[in-house]
Amino acid sequence: MDKRLRKNSIGYWEVRDRPTTQELQKYYADKYYQEALGSYELEYSKDELANINNKVNHRANVLKAHLPIKTGAGSLLDVGCGEGFTLAFFRRMGWTIKGMDFSSAGIKSKNPNCLDALVTGDVFELLASEAKSGKKYDVVWVQNVLEHVLEPKDLLEVLRLLVAPDGLAVVTVPNDCSITQGELLKLRHIEHCFWVCPPEHLSYFDHESLRSISESTGWSVAEIQADFPVDWFLFNPASNYVSNKDTGKLAYKAKIQIENLISGGNKVDVTLFYSALARLGLGRNITAYLKPNPIKTRE
Repeated sequence: MDKRLRKNSIGYWEVRDRPTTQELQKYYADKYYQEALGSYELEYSKDELANINNKVNHRANVLKAHLPIKTGAGSLLDVGCGEGFTLAFFRRMGWTIKGMDFSSAGIKSKNPNCLDALVTGDVFELLASEAKSGKKYDVVWVQNVLEHVLEPKDLLEVLRLLVAPDGLAVVTVPNDCSITQGELLKLRHIEHCFWVCPPEHLSYFDHESLRSISESTGWSVAEIQADFPVDWFLFNPASNYVSNKDTGKLAYKAKIQIENLISGGNKVDVTLFYSALARLGLGRNITAYLKPNPIKTRE
């Protein structure tokens, strides 16, 4: 494994030389102010928009199977809401929504009708304030955030304060240091751990370590699912987007089309398929559906 990483006692990999809180804040402040607007200038194709909606819809179907909500309308907090597609989806479903992000650029670009549900600023300060308020949500949605923070355990513990006793957290992370990546290195389809990219990604999770950190922070794991393992394209020299970046767009396009095809299947079968992928250690991203354990109080 990459010498920049070490495996901690919980089981996930973390960067050895971690930045300070101040260094990380400066990095993201510079990144947002200098790059945020440019990163949201992309116009999505019809297939890409369908894929985004299909993914949110799939995760919504999974979480609803674990929620006691009968009317179909609950409350959702999206932490790091980006372009606001999840907020827009749940608003259409009649849910009460709230989003948090460092910047409003993404929502302004793609879902300006959700700007009224957005609060901006340091997300961790916003979360602390929200926890102090005592507000609870049926669902807290955290997509590709956990790998960025200095203390992912602290984040999961704060999130637990924000989820209703019978609610769920939906936590998505990249499936890194995975069996697929290990095999690619072994067979020399790739020459280095290209997914290791500090200071953006400071922690690296697979199926087992995502379960471990969740259970160690007071959650019960209702389910873990994967998405399509786009890194399978790296086994074929003709589609290896690491060694030949020109093939990257074609691999990405194929991934979108395959995922859209799968989304058209029976909901139960699709859920079983993505659950099986996760159990096998496959998939480029993995999503955990977490239930909060009761918080013990001192007597």
